[in-house]
Amino acid sequence: MTKAVITGMGVVSPIGNDIDTFWAAIKAGKSGLGPITRFDASGFDSRIAAEVKDFDPSAYMDKKDARKMALFTQFAVAASVQAWRQAGLEGSSVDLERTAVVLGNGIGGIEIFEQSHAKLLESGPSRMLPLTVPMMIGNEAAGNVAIRFGIKGPVMTTVTACASGTDALGQALDMVRSGRADVVVAGGTEGAISAFAVGAFCMLKALSTKYNDTPQKASRPFDADRDGFVIGEGAGVVIVESEAHARARGARILVELAGYGASCDAYHITAPEPSGDGGAMAIRLALKDARIAPEGVAYYNAHGTSTQMNDPIETQMVKKAFGEHSKRMKVSSTKSMTGHMIAAAGAVEAIVCALAIRDGFFPPTINLDRADEACDLDCVPKVGVSGTIDAAASASLGFGGHNACVVLRKYA
Repeated sequence: MTKAVITGMGVVSPIGNDIDTFWAAIKAGKSGLGPITRFDASGFDSRIAAEVKDFDPSAYMDKKDARKMALFTQFAVAASVQAWRQAGLEGSSVDLERTAVVLGNGIGGIEIFEQSHAKLLESGPSRMLPLTVPMMIGNEAAGNVAIRFGIKGPVMTTVTACASGTDALGQALDMVRSGRADVVVAGGTEGAISAFAVGAFCMLKALSTKYNDTPQKASRPFDADRDGFVIGEGAGVVIVESEAHARARGARILVELAGYGASCDAYHITAPEPSGDGGAMAIRLALKDARIAPEGVAYYNAHGTSTQMNDPIETQMVKKAFGEHSKRMKVSSTKSMTGHMIAAAGAVEAIVCALAIRDGFFPPTINLDRADEACDLDCVPKVGVSGTIDAAASASLGFGGHNACVVLRKYA
């Protein structure tokens, strides 16, 4: 089987806008949560978000081009440029007809929709933003990344809610293995901290409301006092290529993208299926695809949303997939630091796995002060620990019952 490897990574996140800053924050257990600043949230039940800070799109794209992009697209281009550069592809002779883009997105340019709709109501259709459609639709992140690099191969968007970024990596893996592409720019992006999106999630009773005055404590996966997720934003992008292609051009290989599995609960539009069987199936499929036994996975980066429903169900899911090994395996949710980055979450958390393998470090679950009895895994509370990691898995669960998992392995 053709082996797929990762040669570049890029990130824009609430705790850092490059790989080094992001990873230092993860290792230090730094929270990226705070009061919402994008709009007046005083009338909202939840007034907390994990916003990207100090983001300068002009470091990655022309200012005129940036003004024609929604925030989620700007994030995607920035993370893609970082990954492209780290992979040594800038100025290279890579065959752009054999290069592809697969980016996950969930909500698109919702702030553009809000702005244009407000102008429609206030001043009529002639005052709407001229580029409303191309700035708003979810595929424009992938399209703009292709334009930025001149990529001529397949360019597509996965839309599976919070599993979108993980599914994008799975699609990239399949494209490389099948020979349909030598190089794939893959990941996920989201920029949905807006009044409309936050209000809609509030109506679902999905967001944390108990910690408005202490926002950094609000995302607390597996903790008995959790009360909902915290919306985040950003992008995570990796360069996936065939091992042969990477070696032929002398690229530095960071990690192997070894396996992918996906399933659907077919149960409910928002709630996970109570038994956890669907998520466990996705994990087992990813392990089988990677040809690795459950005991070979030292670290599992959990979906870990900090909601009442997700965390105990995911605990059962992990136990079913990993069996007795689940008692020994390290598990953590880095959403405790980044918030829930929606479509970007899975890609960013796969990057966490790659860095954990590289440095032999198990990231912490911060705010895990009092573990829920129904969440009895080793969730690395508060402080990360060092250890050997030859393989790691990252799973994502999305509205609609979407389950996805990727397995990454140390490259030898």
